[in-house]
Amino acid sequence: MLKIQQKAQNLNFRKEIPFVYPKIPMNFAVKSRLSFMMFLEFFVWGSWYVTMGTFLGANLQAKDQDISLAFSTQSFGAIIAPFIIGLIADRYFHAQRILGVIHLIGALLMYLLYSAEDFSGFFPVLLAYMILFMPTLALVNSISFNQMKDPAREFSVIRIWGTIGWIASGFLISFLAWDSQEGMSEGLLKNTWIMAAIVSLVLGIYSFTLPLTPPRAKSSGKIKVSEILGLDALSLLKHRNFAIFFLASILICIPLAFYYQNASPFLTEIGVENSTSKMALGQVSEVLFLLALPLFFTKFGFKKTLVVAMLAWAVRYIFFAFGDADTGVWMLLVGIVLHGICYDFFFVSGQIYTDSHAGEKFKSSAQGLITLATYGIGMLIGFWAAGLISNYYLIDTGLHSWKSIWLIPAGISVLVLLFFISFFKDEKVKPHQ
Repeated sequence: MLKIQQKAQNLNFRKEIPFVYPKIPMNFAVKSRLSFMMFLEFFVWGSWYVTMGTFLGANLQAKDQDISLAFSTQSFGAIIAPFIIGLIADRYFHAQRILGVIHLIGALLMYLLYSAEDFSGFFPVLLAYMILFMPTLALVNSISFNQMKDPAREFSVIRIWGTIGWIASGFLISFLAWDSQEGMSEGLLKNTWIMAAIVSLVLGIYSFTLPLTPPRAKSSGKIKVSEILGLDALSLLKHRNFAIFFLASILICIPLAFYYQNASPFLTEIGVENSTSKMALGQVSEVLFLLALPLFFTKFGFKKTLVVAMLAWAVRYIFFAFGDADTGVWMLLVGIVLHGICYDFFFVSGQIYTDSHAGEKFKSSAQGLITLATYGIGMLIGFWAAGLISNYYLIDTGLHSWKSIWLIPAGISVLVLLFFISFFKDEKVKPHQ
C-alpha cells in the first residue's frame, strides 16, 4: 500500500511540473509577444501620422482646411471607438481576432491611401481607416491586461515598446531620407503609406497568434449607451475640482491639436532637414519623463504637476514661434523635447487623478469619459481651429506666418493655465504603487 501511495504522489508531482516549472519562461515569452504587438501597433501609427500634414500639402496639394479635416478623423474615430469595443469586442468576439481583422483591412486601406491622387479620394478612405484603427488602441491594452496579474507594475514595461515603435518609424523615415528636401521633391514621402501597409499586414497576421482574450460581457446582457460612452461617470462632475479638471482637459487639447497638425509642415517649410527623426525626440522624452513622473507627482502633488505641464505647452509654442532652422534650431529642438512634460505630466497624471475619483463603480466609465472629452471633443475643436488659423496666416507666396500661428496656441495654453490655477483647489492624490 505504501508503494502504491508513493507512486501516486510521484505521478501527481509529474503532472504538476508542466504547469509550475515553465512559469518563468512562459511569462517572459508572453511579455515579449505583447511587447512586439505594442511595437508594431505604434510603428504603424507613427509611420504616417507625423508626416501626414506635410504629405498632403506636398503630394496632394491639400489646403490647410483639408489637412485639419484629415487630422479630425482621429477625433471621429475616438468618438466611435467605444461603440466598436463596447458592442462588439466586449460581447461577441475575442479581442486578438478583432485586432487581426482590423489590421488586415487596415493594410488594404493604407495601400488605397498610397494610391490616392487627390484629397477627395484620400479623405473617405482615411476616415474609414481611423474609425477602425482607434479601437485597436483599447484592444492592445485589453489583450495585455488579460495576461497580467499586476497591471499597475507590469503594463508600463509592455507599453513602452509602443513608444519605441513610434520612435523607430520616425528615425527610419529620416534614415531613408523620405522627409528630406530632395526626397520631398521626388515624392518619396508617399512611401510612408506602403511602409504602414506592410507593417499593418504583419501585425494583422501576428495578432491571431496572440494569447486568447475572450469577450468580457455576456451577449445576453442589456446594452447601455451611457456605459459604452462612459456617461455613467458624469456624476463625478458634481465634484467641483473634477469638473474644473474635466473642462481644463478639453481646453488644453485645443493647443495640443496645433502640434500634431502643424509641427511637421512647419519644420519642413522652414527648411529643417530630417524633421521626422527630430520630432521622434518628443517620444524619447516621453519615455524619460514617464519614469520621472511618479517622483514628481508624489513630491509636488497633482495641481503643481498639471501646472508644470500647461506651462510647458506655452513655452513650447513660444519657442516654435521664435525658433528657426539656423541659429534658432535649438529652440525648435527644446520645444519638441518638451513633449514629454506636456503629455506625461498632464494626460498620465490626469488618468491617475480620474482613477482616484472614480472608484470601482465608475473606473472604466470615467476613463472612457475623459478619452471621449479629450481625443474626441477637445482635439476635434483644436484641429478645426488650427486649420482656420493656418489658412488665415497663409502668405501669398504659399508660405505661412508661423510666428503668428504658434503664438495663438501659446496664448490659449496660458489662458487654460490661469483658469486651472484660479479655480482648482489643491488636493492630495496617491498614484498607484
